[in-house]
Amino acid sequence: MTGGRHLVIVESPAKARTIGRYLGDEYDVKASVGHIRDIPVPRDLPAEMKKGPYGKFGVDVENDFDPYYIVSPDKKKTVADLKKSLKDADTLYLATDEDREGEAIAWHLLETLKPKKSLPVKRMVFHEITRDAILGALENTREIDTDLVDAQETRRILDRLVGFELSPVLWRKIKPSLSAGRVQSVATRLVVERERERMAFVAADYWDVTGTFAADGGQFTAKIATVDGARVATGSDFADDGSLKPKAAEATVLTEESTRVLVEALTDAPARVTALDSKPYTRRPAAPFTTSSLQQEASRKLRLGARQAMRVAQSLYENGYITYMRTDSVTLSGEAIRASRAQAAELYGAQYVPDKPRHYQNKSQAAQEAHEAIRPAGDHFRTPAEVAGQLSGDEFRLYELIWKRTVASQMADAKGTTSTVELLLEREGRRATFRAAGTVITFRGFLAAYEEGRDASRYGNDETGDKRLPQMEEGQELATRELTPDGHSTTPPPRFTEASLVRALEERGIGRPSTYASTVATVQDRGYVLRRGTALVPSWTAFAVVRLLEEHFGAFIDYDFTAQMEQQLDRMAQGELGRADYLRNFYLSDGTDGPIGLKPMVDDLGDIDARAINSIEIGDGITLRVGRYGAYIERLARDENGELVEGGTPQRAPVNDEIAPDELTVEIGEQLLERAKDDGRVLGTDPETGHEIIAKDGRFGPYVTEVLPEPEETGGKKVPKSKQPKPRTGSLLASMDLSTVTLEDALKVLHLPRVVGTTEDGTEITAQNGRYGPYLKKGTDSRSLESEEQIFSITLEQALAIYAQPKTRGRAAAKPPLKELGTDPTSEKPIVIKDGRFGPYITDGTTNVSLRSTEKVEEITEKVAIEKLAEKRAKGPAKKPAAKRTTTRKKAPAKKAPAKKASAKE
Repeated sequence: MTGGRHLVIVESPAKARTIGRYLGDEYDVKASVGHIRDIPVPRDLPAEMKKGPYGKFGVDVENDFDPYYIVSPDKKKTVADLKKSLKDADTLYLATDEDREGEAIAWHLLETLKPKKSLPVKRMVFHEITRDAILGALENTREIDTDLVDAQETRRILDRLVGFELSPVLWRKIKPSLSAGRVQSVATRLVVERERERMAFVAADYWDVTGTFAADGGQFTAKIATVDGARVATGSDFADDGSLKPKAAEATVLTEESTRVLVEALTDAPARVTALDSKPYTRRPAAPFTTSSLQQEASRKLRLGARQAMRVAQSLYENGYITYMRTDSVTLSGEAIRASRAQAAELYGAQYVPDKPRHYQNKSQAAQEAHEAIRPAGDHFRTPAEVAGQLSGDEFRLYELIWKRTVASQMADAKGTTSTVELLLEREGRRATFRAAGTVITFRGFLAAYEEGRDASRYGNDETGDKRLPQMEEGQELATRELTPDGHSTTPPPRFTEASLVRALEERGIGRPSTYASTVATVQDRGYVLRRGTALVPSWTAFAVVRLLEEHFGAFIDYDFTAQMEQQLDRMAQGELGRADYLRNFYLSDGTDGPIGLKPMVDDLGDIDARAINSIEIGDGITLRVGRYGAYIERLARDENGELVEGGTPQRAPVNDEIAPDELTVEIGEQLLERAKDDGRVLGTDPETGHEIIAKDGRFGPYVTEVLPEPEETGGKKVPKSKQPKPRTGSLLASMDLSTVTLEDALKVLHLPRVVGTTEDGTEITAQNGRYGPYLKKGTDSRSLESEEQIFSITLEQALAIYAQPKTRGRAAAKPPLKELGTDPTSEKPIVIKDGRFGPYITDGTTNVSLRSTEKVEEITEKVAIEKLAEKRAKGPAKKPAAKRTTTRKKAPAKKAPAKKASAKE
């Protein structure tokens, strides 16, 4: 379209800049910076609405679940700017992503900006940000798809209903600040169930023998397979309770003793080849990336978490390097197939490209996104070498991964031969067979470009690697060089990683491509799941939450039920299901024609035994309990004979997060209780007061304290605790250790804060240790010290010199930047990453953006920094809370036809 001014609205500033390069000067490309409206929490509703039908959820459940929307406080400036730009526009293009969330953002923009009826409004969609794709999208616009909007609105309303109904139950029965979620609670259950399996696991011991044999072509190794006609048991033959599985009941379990006897009997016995087999080997390439498989491979190969992988992929998409990154389709367009085949032939040779193109189909019946698979953008892919000067760090690594996977998907199969050999050893009435297998790749095919990663196997028995066996023939005798016995113990099922958890959610049909990363991140941010390396470990709080939900809200944490909800949302997106009817059945159903609704279930909840919910039996009378302030173990008081003492004080000990649930054994519990029972290590006596000084381990770490004498009674009455003097107490410094701390060290800590001296005007300067480290204090002016040792050594002269320097964000002196990242194109100022009081942050001297806890300084590139600064500027400065006004708020807008959604006046 030419002539006039045209406003194009996308989600992000980076995307706006990239699209703006392809459009002429008559196009004004602006960013909404994500969603502009949402359903407010009840406390943010207008006062007159808090007692009305929207007061509980921000949704009127009695009137077709009508949501009430407001412009998010941090988006009011963005909306104002968009309205200003709209005044001069002759056409409005809504160019948000073509999925449910993008469609909903476009609808919210239309509802909020309220363009004149005479102004043409067009929905512009594309799957990649290239010149051809953008110009093609301008010529093929459509209307907003209200079915997609309904599906996204329903998902949002479902999440609000589940969260606001179930979370208060958790607050009352477990502890405050917990949350339940339609998908996050199911993901947490998966992690908890895996840990339960590990806790119930009983290791089984078994042995095997590895033989080294010599043939004309060299020597090779083989594993024992049978003994005296019976198959030898391997790790996969044992159940998690340590017993043999029913199918393996006839297998022989070798013990250390039986293995030693067998080896002694067969040592130096010749080995006869009893069977040889050779089969062709073929391996096909993996399908192109979906959102899920990209997150899994980024985790395995690049060590990127799901959220981090999606952030990097978002940047690559918005800057025109890859196609849309939220999809569960494995299909490639015709132009992508042609580009892949041409590039494979050019880089690897024509023999590496099959005669016919490969076409992939989704295995999941639930796959519903209309996009292509994730691939490099354009009809001619840029190779990693071509983008090396433009991309760096994680962006380059992820682009290279996507490029390799896409090109490999259109390459020839890998070819080879798999050979197996069986050997028989006989002597002294004992018989044993050994087997060896090896695969020899004769044509690498797609492996020349890419090989898919695999998660760690529970049973490491795969011996069919790329191993070549010597030439042999049946009946041939081989020399037995060595027989090596080896003992093993079965291992518990492996914990989930982010990659395997995403795969488990996908396999069960729970969630959608756009939700995987946020779900995995949410369960960690909420403290339900902790990371240990790459493994995901559930917290004890997660055990209590899952148990409560399983016992009282089983349907809402059931895997099949949650997957069916996703299928219903898919039907809604296709126009096959009404939003109001589905929500009414989900929330209000009395159970007559299906599952009971959420509201009747909550209303008729009955009594919940909070103590039982928060208790897990460890064994030998030790119980773990989830308390308001964390997990602890408890054992009821017993007498010398081990009998329970009624009314006795139970023993208790805190349990920190360093002990994973499956590691909390009775033995560990005994140690924790013994340590908690310890009255502390006596360090000596304070020469000034005569009070005994002890060092103890407390809930918040090691500390030292003084033991005060019992207060004298007055008038035959005990002195109330509130009026008793408090003992001096101080946490050990980071440089001190509980087992080696001395009386001298303890007295130093107990005498803090230390008076350094007094200024000329009589103000006292003290040195002390605080939450953020050692510091000086003069009145209300605090300055950080560089080390804890300075607390005890700094002189008045040195302190005055520090105060003579300009104050720099509470620190003694400005630290050099952690990283320099070039120049910001908007402010034209240098971009650096600095270490702030609350962690590292990006700044150009004017705009500051804090890094998330999951983001690493060394992984932040110049492009990422520029994008973050641009998004922060787009949000505008943080506004101070408005002063309370006595005037009456405007009333909520009058209800319109049911098809309309309630919204706040902008």
